Amino acid sequence: MRKTAIYRDDLFLAHDPGPGHPESPERLRVIFNELDKLESDSIFIYPQFDPASTDIIELNHSAGLVKQVAATAGRSHGFLDADTQTSADSYDAACLAVGALIDGIHRLDQGEIDNGFCIVRPPGHHAERDRSMGFCLFNNVAVAARWAKKELGLKRILIVDWDLHHGNGTQHSFYDTDQVLYCSTHQFPYYPGSGAVLETGNRAGEGFTVNVPLSGGQGDVEFARIFNELFAPIARLYQPELILVSCGFDIYNGDPLGSMKVSPAGFAYMTRVMRELAEELCGGKLLITLEGGYSLTGMRDGAMAVLAELCGEDIPGAALGVKRLESLKTADIGCSQLEQALSVQKNYWKL
Repeated sequence: MRKTAIYRDDLFLAHDPGPGHPESPERLRVIFNELDKLESDSIFIYPQFDPASTDIIELNHSAGLVKQVAATAGRSHGFLDADTQTSADSYDAACLAVGALIDGIHRLDQGEIDNGFCIVRPPGHHAERDRSMGFCLFNNVAVAARWAKKELGLKRILIVDWDLHHGNGTQHSFYDTDQVLYCSTHQFPYYPGSGAVLETGNRAGEGFTVNVPLSGGQGDVEFARIFNELFAPIARLYQPELILVSCGFDIYNGDPLGSMKVSPAGFAYMTRVMRELAEELCGGKLLITLEGGYSLTGMRDGAMAVLAELCGEDIPGAALGVKRLESLKTADIGCSQLEQALSVQKNYWKL
């Protein structure tokens, strides 16, 4: 059994964007309830962790944005943009979410854990340097990658983002550098409007952004092909020292905000590809963090599928379909968007 860490805290439930908002505390509560039913202390490690300091958050964000978000603390309700609302504990929850990723990377570096899943909110991948947006206050994964570069001296970090929505904030954070390789699948054209296939990076970062914009309706087989034929080969050429995953369960078949058709087996398969790549390329150093997902069933079943693959144990409720997972290795359903992305990326990688 692998040493899989789960980062959870009730403070993440206290961030409340308001009645009817899709990014509700229930998204995490259904996962926490499932873990509690499992008596999962015997399966997973639950580290203690601290919130990220202002200095750490400012590795990726302007001091002005940090002050703007901090000013919401203690206020019952606030707006950072039309979609991004806060409550009294939102700032503290956002700092703790970043802290979860920092702690996870530190423990991976020290060999204390094999991999981990940060079940946090608010999510992060839309947050820009000086702007909170798209339900996101701070960009958890981008701050963590910058911390790993600064404190651990890492030169090659892979970020894979399978959320329904393009991670504009993450892409923009590293668009000019080759020290972070950003690979994203997302529905397009869709919020936030970025992530076209020809967005491949700039200056030293040219070729280190890999976008696969999808039309909607894609499911397990199409995502398996993208991971097998594009992301995994590029990762092997890049040789990352750490792999981070922005995990959105809003590509689940039935999510109210999207039209993808990924099942729990698909989430398990993508996790398996990432875990095996991490074991092959960087000593297993893999940390997954939660982004979107608005079907409570999809959140619960997707999270259990991811966790089962991370720890290597049969978990009740993780209906993975092992035979179906194996069949995805040789999946051969057409995907024109993958073919287009391959054509673009062959300009940069020997695929």
